[in-house]
Amino acid sequence: MNKLSAIVLAAGKGTRMKSERAKVLHPALGKPLACYPLLRAFELGADPVVTVVGHQADIVERELTARFPGKPLAFAIQASQLGTAHAVRAAEEKLKGFSGDVLILYGDVPLLRRETLQALIDAHRASHGPLTLITFKPADPTGYGRLVREGGRVTKIVEHKDATNDQRAIEECNAGIYLAEASFLWESLAQVKNDNAQGEFYLTDIVAAAAKAGAQVATVEASPEEVAGVNDRKELAAAAKVLQARINTAHMIAGVSIADPHTAYIDEGVEIGADTEIGPNVMLLGNTKIGRGVSIGMGCVITDSFVGDGSALRPYTILEDAKTGARNQLGPFSRLRPGTELAEDVHLGNFVETKKTKLGKGSKANHLTYLGDATIGAGCNIGAGTITCNYDGVHKHPTTLGDGVFIGSDTQLVAPVSVGDGAYVGAGSTIVQDVPNDALALSRSAQVTKAGWAAKKRAAQKAKK
Repeated sequence: MNKLSAIVLAAGKGTRMKSERAKVLHPALGKPLACYPLLRAFELGADPVVTVVGHQADIVERELTARFPGKPLAFAIQASQLGTAHAVRAAEEKLKGFSGDVLILYGDVPLLRRETLQALIDAHRASHGPLTLITFKPADPTGYGRLVREGGRVTKIVEHKDATNDQRAIEECNAGIYLAEASFLWESLAQVKNDNAQGEFYLTDIVAAAAKAGAQVATVEASPEEVAGVNDRKELAAAAKVLQARINTAHMIAGVSIADPHTAYIDEGVEIGADTEIGPNVMLLGNTKIGRGVSIGMGCVITDSFVGDGSALRPYTILEDAKTGARNQLGPFSRLRPGTELAEDVHLGNFVETKKTKLGKGSKANHLTYLGDATIGAGCNIGAGTITCNYDGVHKHPTTLGDGVFIGSDTQLVAPVSVGDGAYVGAGSTIVQDVPNDALALSRSAQVTKAGWAAKKRAAQKAKK
């Protein structure tokens, strides 16, 4: 099979976004625009993938590199934007020595599907020609380059501003997405001139070069929606809605129930097991995996986390880089911060917060509790208002609870401290020393009761009136 590489053009500023941020970094459903063509290229096995950057080049390169660790991603600079052919030529040095097919994509076209690109590759290989491109037929072709055919064969592409009236009547338009044999691409680009109405170097000129050489230029038609570019915030939101509908539909077909697909936001790549139920206004983001038969209530936000089979997340539960075992009961209003790891059958209730904490099988903290930098054994019961005091103003310190520990309400565990297996801590205690196995720890001042004090106070207040 022919080798495949890709070029993603992402050098433009995107002035219509009216933003200090480069257009290709604006997020659509949780990912920067440029991530989508890069994902498609990597899915198809492209190696290397060269992203051509210009505006905010360092920022774009840094963010995209962080999104694709370990991937064969390279960057090329287009210092001046002199047209699409000029942009592609900026990547030539990075592909020096590559012999195979080069896929040309755009950083602001997020809706192109892998299936369409695979059809482009298949048509290209079947034609044995040097060039294949994607076409589409928009409702209004104004502004798009038209495909000119003679006897059914593509002979050239004419940009709208350079087209005659007869050519502007052509419905078939150029999407700007190409697959070209590498040697043909560089040889033809070297001959491209900028003698046109825009004074730019048009990538479309390579089509005429192929036809002039007698080669067949193959085409694949895509829907206008797929090849639509994003130019402003309105189009960005529209693209995100399309992505949202595609992703949610795929999950529902695979056996996931989504109460309101219009308000469920699920990032591409999130995995969800069958028979999971997702409530309204739920967000599943990043590298998240949801098991089978999970119930996710209204307003939950889960980011880069794993949720075990059969778990129930009640409304407005938040998970960030957390791992939960099977049959957990979480929320409402629980927050699991990075480093949280829960075993099976754990209960965390309303307004419970955890950070860098492990809870063993069957442990519970049902109300108004903060557990940070803690290791908690199996079968523990953490009373309402418990706090692990893990920070001394300079350093974080650990709290360790053994199996079967009972912590009474309104307890402060001043770390570093440990409580042994089976031990009890009385309500209202401040624990500053380790508690042995099976012990009872209490830390309370003696209660003072003054009989009749309240009646005397009321009488004194009445006398003042």
